[in-house]
Parts: sequence; structure tokens; C-alpha cells
Amino acid sequence: MALVHKNRLRNFFFCGICLFISEFLKQLLLTFAVNGGNYYWWYFPFQLCSIPMYLMLLLPFVGPKTQEIFLLFLSTFGLLGGIAAFADTSGLKYTLPLLTVHSYIWHFLLILSGIYAGCTLSKHIRFHFSLSAFRLNVLVYLSCCFLAECINLSFDSLGTINMFYINPDYPMQQIVFRDIANTLSNPIAILLYISATICGASLLFLLWRYVQKQ
Repeated sequence: MALVHKNRLRNFFFCGICLFISEFLKQLLLTFAVNGGNYYWWYFPFQLCSIPMYLMLLLPFVGPKTQEIFLLFLSTFGLLGGIAAFADTSGLKYTLPLLTVHSYIWHFLLILSGIYAGCTLSKHIRFHFSLSAFRLNVLVYLSCCFLAECINLSFDSLGTINMFYINPDYPMQQIVFRDIANTLSNPIAILLYISATICGASLLFLLWRYVQKQ
């Protein structure tokens, strides 16, 4: 028995395709309309808010257990990324109005797809919001952090790049954490930022766990 009905898989996949096409067009606009034909490494698509796009594209092609992990990521870390973006909307604004609109729509879709994923899991009798499932979810997030740091260090010489906002060469820019970086140090702020993200995702996980029990 499949974890997710094929119609729901189709919905996630369609959303992933829409995000991918819009991201491709965004990269073209940033490169040619904004940055004079030079690639804008700052906007390389591997932020926390980019990961749901890749997971939704992969979702129909993986087994039920992996689908569980992907959907749990969408309903926790993905949903958190969408919500957190509106805590400081300066990161959503571009010099090109079309890109600003795209950014707002993108993060609204993260919220909607996160809720959709959470509802999908909570209504399925075979899935339980267990701590072991969340540990796997955290492992996926930390793996993404590791890949993001590899990208940061590998392409640092080509331009300004700060995937997941954890490049040690750049001071933290997120609200609260930039103050921590100024008071303590940037590495400590980065570690606290990663820890806070996990804590935020865990709160959403507990919320979905509560919903499933009702």
C-alpha cells in the first residue's frame, strides 16, 4: 500500500515543476536583467527554502519510506522556512518587482505545501510522528547544511555565496542572530542558528503529532 495517493503525489510533483520553472526564469533574470550577464552566486538555488522544490520533484520516484522522510521535511523544515521568511521580509525584496512577487509567492507555496504534507501524513494510518522519524528528518537537514557549506567553500572564490546563511566568511544577517554574531562570534551565531532551526522544526513536528492524535 502506497504511503501517498497518486493524486497527491501528482499535486506535489506539479508544484515542484512550477517551482523549478519559476526558479529557472528567476536565475535568467538575475543573471541577464540584474547582473549584466554575470551569474549571481548569492542566489544559487540551494537555500533551506529551495530544498522543498527538489524533494517534491523526487517524491514520485522514491519508495514509501523515503516519501515519509520527504513529506516530514516539507511539513517541518520546509514549512518553517516559509513562515520564517515573513519574519524579516527584507530578504524577499529585489530591485526587479517581478522577482519580489516571485519571492512572496514562492514562500506562500512553501507554507501551503508544508501544511498539505503535514495533513497527508497525519491522515495516513501507516505513518506515525515518532521521534525516530524526526531524527531522520534532522539528519536530512544537517546533510543539507553540510552540502551547503561544501558549496560555499567550493565556489567562494567565484563570487558572494552564502548557502543556508552559514558561510563563515560572511557575518550572519538574520534578525537576532546578527546581534549574537556581533556580541559573541560569527561561528557561534551559525551554530545557534542551525540549532534554532532544528528547534523550530521540532515544534512544528510536535504540532503535527498532536493533530494526528486528535
